[in-house]
Amino acid sequence: MLSAYTGNQVRAAESPLLEAGLGDELMQRAAHGLAQACAAELQATGGTYGRAVVVLAGSGNNGGDALYAGARLQQRGAGTTAVLTSDRVHTQALAAFRAAGGRVERLTGATLDRVLERVAAADLVIDGILGTGGVGGLRGEAAGLVGRLNARRMAGRVVACDVPSGVNADTGEASGEVLAADLTVTFGGLKSGLLTGAGARAAGRVVTIDIGLGPTLPEPRIYSVEPADFRHLYAVPQPADHKYSRGVLGIAAGSALYPGAAVLATGAALATGVGMIRFLGPDPVTSLINTVHPEVVCSHGSVSESHVQAWLVGPGAAEDPGQRQRARDALASGLPAVVDAGALPLLPETVDSHVILTPHAGELAALFERRGKSVEREAIEAAPLESARRAAETTGATVLLKGYTTVVAAPDGTVFSQANATPWLATAGSGDTLAGILGALVATNTRNNDAGTWLGLPSSSRWAALAAAAAMLHGLAGQRAVKRGPIVVSELPRHVRRVIHQVLRDPPL
Repeated sequence: MLSAYTGNQVRAAESPLLEAGLGDELMQRAAHGLAQACAAELQATGGTYGRAVVVLAGSGNNGGDALYAGARLQQRGAGTTAVLTSDRVHTQALAAFRAAGGRVERLTGATLDRVLERVAAADLVIDGILGTGGVGGLRGEAAGLVGRLNARRMAGRVVACDVPSGVNADTGEASGEVLAADLTVTFGGLKSGLLTGAGARAAGRVVTIDIGLGPTLPEPRIYSVEPADFRHLYAVPQPADHKYSRGVLGIAAGSALYPGAAVLATGAALATGVGMIRFLGPDPVTSLINTVHPEVVCSHGSVSESHVQAWLVGPGAAEDPGQRQRARDALASGLPAVVDAGALPLLPETVDSHVILTPHAGELAALFERRGKSVEREAIEAAPLESARRAAETTGATVLLKGYTTVVAAPDGTVFSQANATPWLATAGSGDTLAGILGALVATNTRNNDAGTWLGLPSSSRWAALAAAAAMLHGLAGQRAVKRGPIVVSELPRHVRRVIHQVLRDPPL
């Protein structure tokens, strides 16, 4: 499991080492790791010797790290130019860069056009303009340079030093122009802003360089479930199990207007693995479910008559009064419940953490509005980490906020962010599939109180851990599906099954 920290947490962990006079040693460790990662990027496309490298160096320690790394690449045969974006610069790092033979240019209004051409023509660009302490985004000529580079869609590789400049290291929010990276090399500990929001989109691949902060790092701010963690969150059938002990999921989804949502959610739940599904709905939907999934037990009955371990309510059900009543009854049953789409407006004022909400940004904005809090959809999309956390605090539920990165927040403050999805999953029915996966994981884990503690987390985070695992599984299935072309959501369940088979079969990392 990945653990991520705020910039303040990492700086606090560095503090005792800096007080012990180890500041230069920490910078050299960071620069060495950054240079190694940059050399690997160049090696993958033809090697280091003779390649054009540009270092964008700001005034802080990130600029120093980037300059020291540039000096090492110069010594390996690269042709390296440092573009100084500030009048202030790390003096020793600049001296080392010059001593290695690197060229230096200051970014001004008069040099902007020339620098733009040099950066655009580079094989590799190291972004060391702003670091974890950067507030308010890029300004002045640096903002102008990055804006023009973004407009040109430069072809060279970009490696961000610690965080892409302009990204908030804590929240992932972006202010103004950001130079998106192919690779972000971060130091001491993974920054939480690289796992969510605009930060996750801008970071590309992320590599964390150990510079010796492990003993002084505090509790992480945010987590991310990895495939090797899945075996601790998945209820593998045991020899004594039967269909009831494995877990029975009740589903009240779909309507005459949207029957497909029920089929998609049910198919995804079956593919994830569950002892039984009891489906409740109107005639047209139950007939379709039985035609497509004959193993599902369908009826027109009530929640109180159905013996299940967990409920999934809401997908495609907003227009059906009977389904809306079933959603209310499921929420009142005291059982774990996944609440999606049409059932979200039916949520009581407060619930417990075993109720898992799965809104997208628009649905979350509507949820806040119903509670007298006006929050624009765009604001939620810009700050998903804080929005999901706020929703969990407001409702008492576990909240899975869907988006480019899926953020899961528990009422106890535990937060996960999953960046496994491909943009090709942005298609109708994708959310219904995610809801089905999550419903199955919840129904089969109702007796597993250790779902979170297996990962070193408090037991109160169990439902959030399962929601994060569902988002990961959904994303990996999408990645697998898109290798064959544009995603057809109805075909996702077979990819879900194969991803589960793979992650349970492969040995832990």
